[in-house]
Amino acid sequence: MTGLALTRGAQPLPPLAVLPPTGAPRVRERRPRLYAVDGIRLLAALMVALHHYAGTYRVDRPGNPIWGRPVSEIMPTVFHVASYGWIGVEIFFVISGFVICMSCWGRTPRQFFVSRVIRLYPAYWFAVLFTTGVLAAVPGVWERLRARDVLLNLTMLQSGSGVRNVDGVYWTLWSELRFYLLFLVVVATGLTYRKVVLFCCVWGAAAMLAPVSGLPLLVLLANPEGAWYFIAGLALYLMHRFGQDLLLWGILGTAWLMGQRELGTRVDEVEHVSSWRGAVLIFTLFLLLMVAVALGRTDRIRWRWLVTAGSLTYPLYLMHYAAGTALISRLHDELDARLLVAALIAGFLLLSWAVHRWVERPLAGAVKRGLEGAFARMRG
Repeated sequence: MTGLALTRGAQPLPPLAVLPPTGAPRVRERRPRLYAVDGIRLLAALMVALHHYAGTYRVDRPGNPIWGRPVSEIMPTVFHVASYGWIGVEIFFVISGFVICMSCWGRTPRQFFVSRVIRLYPAYWFAVLFTTGVLAAVPGVWERLRARDVLLNLTMLQSGSGVRNVDGVYWTLWSELRFYLLFLVVVATGLTYRKVVLFCCVWGAAAMLAPVSGLPLLVLLANPEGAWYFIAGLALYLMHRFGQDLLLWGILGTAWLMGQRELGTRVDEVEHVSSWRGAVLIFTLFLLLMVAVALGRTDRIRWRWLVTAGSLTYPLYLMHYAAGTALISRLHDELDARLLVAALIAGFLLLSWAVHRWVERPLAGAVKRGLEGAFARMRG
């Protein structure tokens, strides 16, 4: 299947000038919406939420500051499953690489910038204010930030200023922003198979060298902790758009090898409740699922409700952690632990739908119109 080289039915072949040169990757025909990706995104968000509520503890304090005693004693089976939920963050990074490359193909830098602003900021602004309000109403678990630091959080640039996040999960947004900044360079030159492959190789080399370089700026830009997950997503999208080849498999395999090393480091330094073998197994199964998506094996999945499910992912991720754990600290003696966790997740899913419906969509439209008007004036 050549995609651009042939047309359907009895329509004539396009002029020879538009045929891809010999050996160039062939673009696949346009495929339907990837509903499976929406479902995977929601699954990853639920994994992270379950981990924060029932699969972790603070090793620097006795017991558990949220539940009052170790969760492994309160609900051992749930704890065993939830202890691996942190891998949902790495899944997010891979999906981000895939989706950003897909959504930016054929777009200008201005369109890329506008699309990222309207996607990231409306729900984030609400989440910062919502979490600040909950932590003021339910003190005792998380330290409240000063007003000046809360206001700086609204920029999403607080990590670059050495200011704490209103909610600890915002650290992933700092990784995302650095990825966008780097990828913007490629978008500005026009996305092609060759340029994205080159970007993957150059970024991967920088991420490999950064930790031993002694150069803080290189470490900051190369983001060695997250780079290989984004690179895996980029390679998977190229497989989806152009078909598989040995080079893309090589990039994906290298990303897996580097990624499993990062998973082990995270288990050793942060996520002591889980094991390297279990983390690598889950991550490997997820990558195989994404390979199936990239190669079109999930194209038959067209459940409309998955679109709504995907839209809940970002607000849920932003709001669930600090506010949810603060509520657990107040309510864990009032309700059965499993019921409390289920009720919180259901409640935050409902709130996420409301935020998407009445905050994200209206604000995204207004911000888009404002930015496009501003860019139009700049052309004058």
